[in-house]
Amino acid sequence: MQKILFRYTSRLILYPWYRISRGKTLGVRAMVLNENNEVLLITHTYAPGWLFPGGGVDRGETLYHAMERELVEEASVHLTGPAVLHGMFANEKQFRGDHVALYVVREFRQDDWKPNMEIADAGYFPLDQLPDGTTGGTKRRLDEVINGKPVSQHW
Repeated sequence: MQKILFRYTSRLILYPWYRISRGKTLGVRAMVLNENNEVLLITHTYAPGWLFPGGGVDRGETLYHAMERELVEEASVHLTGPAVLHGMFANEKQFRGDHVALYVVREFRQDDWKPNMEIADAGYFPLDQLPDGTTGGTKRRLDEVINGKPVSQHW
């Protein structure tokens, strides 16, 4: 719990400074699809919108390990099979110098989940009934993976 509290507090305090001072940032997201072809989306306590679980890649961490860690921290999701890298995307519209890797997860188990200091809500949604406030990047990535739309280089 202390580790989660520290991460949450440091994100609130240091995140704005980090974004301004760093030339480039790297994050991961995971498109988690269950057996009913529903997608897992979350909302943060500190920002609006429904989006895929994910977060920053820590120093010394691989993209894959960061994605695994973020899934557990944000949604109590544990991989039971391989996740597949869908792509790397520039996220310049949101944050100058930001890049996001997206993995597609279809084999997993989920432990009991409760809202916490970082994640306000989480749920599985049918692909044709996404909640109001689903972010544009989330919708575009779903179109690429589910509907075969051309893959963009931009989040």
